[in-house]
Formats: sequence, C-alpha cells, structure tokens
Amino acid sequence: MKISLRSTIVAAAALAATAAFAQPAIVFDMGGKFDKSFNEAAYNGIERWKKETGKPYLEFEVSNPTQREQAIRRMAERGASPIIGIGFAQGDSIQKVAKEFPKLKFAIIDFVVKEPNVQSVVFNEHEGSFLVGMMAAQASKTGKVGFVGGMDIPLIRKFQCGYEQGAKFANPKVETFANMTGTTGAAWNDPGRGGELTKAQFAKGADVVFAAAGGTGIGVYQAAKDAGKLAIGVDSNQNHLQPGTMLTSMLKRVDVAVYNVAKNHTPGISALGLKEGGVDYAMDTNNDKLVSADMRKKVDAAKADIISGKVKVVDYMAANKCE
Repeated sequence: MKISLRSTIVAAAALAATAAFAQPAIVFDMGGKFDKSFNEAAYNGIERWKKETGKPYLEFEVSNPTQREQAIRRMAERGASPIIGIGFAQGDSIQKVAKEFPKLKFAIIDFVVKEPNVQSVVFNEHEGSFLVGMMAAQASKTGKVGFVGGMDIPLIRKFQCGYEQGAKFANPKVETFANMTGTTGAAWNDPGRGGELTKAQFAKGADVVFAAAGGTGIGVYQAAKDAGKLAIGVDSNQNHLQPGTMLTSMLKRVDVAVYNVAKNHTPGISALGLKEGGVDYAMDTNNDKLVSADMRKKVDAAKADIISGKVKVVDYMAANKCE
C-alpha cells in the first residue's frame, strides 16, 4: 500500500511539474527551419511568441521522414505543450502521439487531425494564389505565365488552381504552363530541378513564374534573374531574395498561425484566408517599381470581392478539380 501511495505522490508531482513548466515545442519538417519559406515562417512565429513572453520553447528539425514521429513523441515525453507539427507530412504522427498523450495539447499546420486535443490550422491558399495570378498576367508581356510546384499533392494543385484562375481573371487569353518537381519529399529542396523547369517554361514563352515549392523555389528565382524574367515567391515574403526580379510573393501566414497556437491553443479547425489575414500578396521596396498603381488597384478590388463573396475562387481540394 505504501508503494502504491508513493507512486501516486510521485506521479502527481510529475504532473504538477509538467503543468508548471510546460513549454511549446515545434517540429520543423524537411528543408530546415531556415528554408526562406514555409519552415522559416513557422520559426518567425514561434520566435515572436518567445520575444513577447520571454519564455523558451523546444525545437527539432526533421532531416528524414522516420524522425517525425520520434521527435513528436520525445517532445510529449518531456511534457511540452502545445506540440506544433509543421507541414501536412506530420499529420499521421501528430494524430498517433496525440492519442497516446490526451492530456497534452498538439497542433498541426497545413493538415486536419480530428482529435480532441489537436488544433488544425489550414489556409485558403487558392485565394492568395488568385491575387498573384492576376498580378502575373498583368505584368506579362508575352501573355504566358508559369507555375512550378514542389511535391505533386492536392495542396500544391490548390495553389496552381488559384493562380490559373487569377491569371485568367486578369487576362482571359493568358496561357499558363505548370510543372511539379517530384512525387517525394525531396521535391521541396531541389533548387537545381526548379531552375531547369523554369528555364523550360521560359523557352515556351513564359515571362513570369510562380513557385510553390519550398526550398526548390530558390532555383526558380535564380533562373528568373539570370533570364531577366520575373518570379513570384511563396509562404514568406521572398521579394528580398532577388530584388527587382521578384514581382511579389504569395504570403501564407504560417508565422501568424504558429504564434496564435503558442499563445492560445484552441482545439478544432482554424481556416485562414484573405478575410482572416491568413494569405495575401507582398509589397515592399524590393518590388514597388514592378507593380504599377493600376495593377495594384485591380488586385485589391478583386481581393475585396473575394472577401465579400462576390468573386468565388474554386478550391481544388474541395472540388477535386479546377474549373
């Protein structure tokens, strides 16, 4: 009986310690936290939380797929909460570990996990992509624009679909080209292949290319600079990577999502679109000379109409088609 009582006391003390010292944990996906794109946006969000609260957080950078579940479970064993998985590829691991640790809080960015202790944050990427598609079509001198995606999955098709709709909205006669980098996780970090695909699209007449490909996009932007063409960044504001060549960037506020989760974890699904400030396009000193006042006026008008519901943008993942 004494052993049982002692065990109970120790367990209670451990639980109290966990509650008192619980800190957020973030598991970055492949590509590294300084990928200048998706992971880095997440890093900026958790750093903002750290700066405001003065509290620490745990982190891990996944370098191969087998580490995802291991890293999330290790964070849970250390009592971290909330544990934030960055990217859809961590969905299965978050779901599995969240079931094993029902008292802890978990979150997944870019995927939906239906567990009572998990917050799922998704984005209306098609809305933001529509705006940069409009900008691409307006800036194009050839009437041909391109898209380079990372891994060929429905999420990236969602970017492509929104982009093509926006381009056609601005110019019904526009011609669009699209290529995916690959079918595995390696597609997110292959700048060489990104550059090759971009050059091929330029050879077909495209003069603006939108990359939704993580670190692979770096090769797209370099190819555009080398060819004297225009490129469009994604997730973070990437206008500074090749100033004067980057027409704009489609902002996906992963930083805001991560900051909000760390600050106030709310189980369930959170969808962030134009209305919520979850997606947008980037303007700064690096691209202000490339975007005319008339271009911006038309894009902002469409933005307002999307928010009001006047303009409907097809969500590829909901419709399973783009039309």
